[in-house]
Amino acid sequence: MAVTMAEIQHLRKMTGAGMMDCKNALNEANGDFDKAMEIIRKKGQAVAAKREDREASEGCVLAATSGDFAAVVALQCETDFVAKNEEFVALTQQILDAAIEHKPETLEQLLAIELPNGTVSQLITDKIGATGEKMQLGFYEHLTAPFVMSYIHMGNKLATIVGFNQPNVDEHVAKDVAMQVAAMNPISVTADSIPAEIKEKELEIAREKAREAGKPENLLDRIAEGALQKFYKESTLLQQEYVKDPKKTIEQFLKESNKELTVTAFKRVTLNV
Repeated sequence: MAVTMAEIQHLRKMTGAGMMDCKNALNEANGDFDKAMEIIRKKGQAVAAKREDREASEGCVLAATSGDFAAVVALQCETDFVAKNEEFVALTQQILDAAIEHKPETLEQLLAIELPNGTVSQLITDKIGATGEKMQLGFYEHLTAPFVMSYIHMGNKLATIVGFNQPNVDEHVAKDVAMQVAAMNPISVTADSIPAEIKEKELEIAREKAREAGKPENLLDRIAEGALQKFYKESTLLQQEYVKDPKKTIEQFLKESNKELTVTAFKRVTLNV
């Protein structure tokens, strides 16, 4: 039976597959829409299997907030050409919307969320079939706090989310902190939250550098401790210099807005190497 252009366009809208692929699937399915969907999905699964060993280093990173919840997702693909495609960005946004609505705890739970056109995992597989590129949901991060802020850097390769301990934070202040996380890539909020093994590694690196520079053994620990304090200043968000005014730290910047204000957590996802 002949299929109509309306049927082809509807299948394309549902799957993201090409017009010819949709036409062929509908013809093969004798106009059975559900069967055509299954044909498209199987093609996507076959392409995904062939592309499994390929590298998906490009992609799209988006973030958003809703109430006290913030999330960031990164859908990865092989080429920048596909990453910038409107339909690929729209799929990333659809996945982010699902995360914001359902608040899954893990990436696996996000992939399993049922949407009108199938699960998140199935939608990604459909897009693989449509583009012929390997794709994967590479990152999913989230947090909950009295106030949350998100920031997406131009180009959709980097995004951050930040949680604050107070409600009703000045949005300009919150946005600046989210941008600080994007620009300066801190590893923790405070020194107390840095894992002990990282601190010990930094101390050992500093001792070795001082030893190679010919410093006396009895001064190595003191020198290493000084280096560790410098590491804290560079790597912990609250101790970092505020990029818009290096004369103050982020902690001081926050206190200017509200003496009780601080950051509870942040997440940063980037595809920039």
